[in-house]
Amino acid sequence: MALDTEIKAQLGQYLELLESDVVFKASLGEDENSGKVSEFLQEIAGMSEKITFEKATLTRTPSFTITRPETESGITFAGLPLGHEFTSFILALLQVGGRAPKVDDSIIKRIKAIDKELHFETYVSLTCHNCPDVVQALNIMSVLNPKISHVMIEGGMFKDEIEAKKIMAVPTVFLNGEEFASGRMTIEQLIDKAAGPTSADEFSDKDIFDVLVVGGGPAGNSAAIYAARKGINTGMVVETYGGQVMDTVGIENMIGTPYTEGPKLMAQVEAHVNQYKVDIMKGQRAKSIRKNDLIEVELENGAVLKAKTAILTVGAHWRNVNVPGEEEFRTKGVTNCPHCDGPLFAGKDVAVIGGGNSGIEAAIDLAGLAKHVYVLEFLPELKADQVLQDRVHALKNVTVITNAATKAITGTEQVEAISYVDRATNEEHTLALEGVFVQIGLVPNTAWLKDSSVALNERGEVIVDNHGSTNLEGVFAAGDCTNSAYKQIIISMGAGATAALGAFDYLIRQ
Repeated sequence: MALDTEIKAQLGQYLELLESDVVFKASLGEDENSGKVSEFLQEIAGMSEKITFEKATLTRTPSFTITRPETESGITFAGLPLGHEFTSFILALLQVGGRAPKVDDSIIKRIKAIDKELHFETYVSLTCHNCPDVVQALNIMSVLNPKISHVMIEGGMFKDEIEAKKIMAVPTVFLNGEEFASGRMTIEQLIDKAAGPTSADEFSDKDIFDVLVVGGGPAGNSAAIYAARKGINTGMVVETYGGQVMDTVGIENMIGTPYTEGPKLMAQVEAHVNQYKVDIMKGQRAKSIRKNDLIEVELENGAVLKAKTAILTVGAHWRNVNVPGEEEFRTKGVTNCPHCDGPLFAGKDVAVIGGGNSGIEAAIDLAGLAKHVYVLEFLPELKADQVLQDRVHALKNVTVITNAATKAITGTEQVEAISYVDRATNEEHTLALEGVFVQIGLVPNTAWLKDSSVALNERGEVIVDNHGSTNLEGVFAAGDCTNSAYKQIIISMGAGATAALGAFDYLIRQ
């Protein structure tokens, strides 16, 4: 397969950064897929004198390991790392070739301290925008610690494995042959899950923050930038950097940017934050907040951070339907991400629950892959924009069912059917299918605040005024976790800035 001219030009620039020789050790057969992998590798090897190509025997065919002549790296790709995984391939090539991974020294120290054999396997689809986060994190761990190895497995070339292991959501990670995790995870979360969480002792020497931001989405990053620009001591407690935006593929309403994608946008935002002196504590979840002389934020690991002000920007998560079978079949047919998991349902019947913009966009996307798509909307009419309704009604393999109250998702080892009640006739119906995509809105991540003094409304949203202030003195909030009228990226960014300015105004008046 010939890489296009633009990709080869970009690739050529990256290959100049190789600091040592690299070997592609490829396990190939006589099949078409092996031919594609062989052609891909030999074309890239021909672009640099530092890359050689040789055949080898590996567990899977076609697959290849990127390594150095004198040592094994532990990084293997089974299938072609194209689409979203092309970046994973380039980064692995550079890191094996001597370029240091761009992670904090504390993360490197934790990875090198792991003293047990860990063999990871990650099943991906090339259209999954969450998969590269996991693949790249596990590749970094494999580069830094010889006891760790990782194989990326492209589901399109290894469908038999996907079916045998009943994988219905990506990324799905196996550790030493047992299912380990599913969905997007950061390198901090993977290390915590594999080797144990960060000790509370590592937070004991933290100074008192002027502003402590809790959350790492658009609102949190905006707040951190605005606070840090005031020259005050700013910290961020971040469970998952980027927040809900990391699950957003196409963004077309960011003013001044006609089109971008969630992971790309948040990478740019993180680079912006890193230009300032902000203490970012990743992979940490807040457990409680209280106010004594200072504001105290307790983390799940028991550490307590103290600050003069705090800004809560903890975002929201997908709302559940809360019917029997939803949690039982999570990652076994029930999912939220059509972009990530859609390819796993090619040629199958699926349902989308929700008739708003997200639901109808999901149905349109899935229609190009699935055999048939059913849209179940609780209300008598769809709530999506008219242009989306027109598009979905024009698709022959999409059936829109309104007045549908989902009753249960059923199956044995995986989803086999969904039942619903027609709210107009009270009749119950059952649809035989293999996938259910839930798209019914968001719930604020504020359950941990319910026993605090921070006031919430009936929807669980933090109540704020026009300065971003909550009812608790010195505590501010912004973004999708608040009672803001609209949940949009650009609105969250503006609210984060407002909260930071409000916090600074509070500080200078004390």
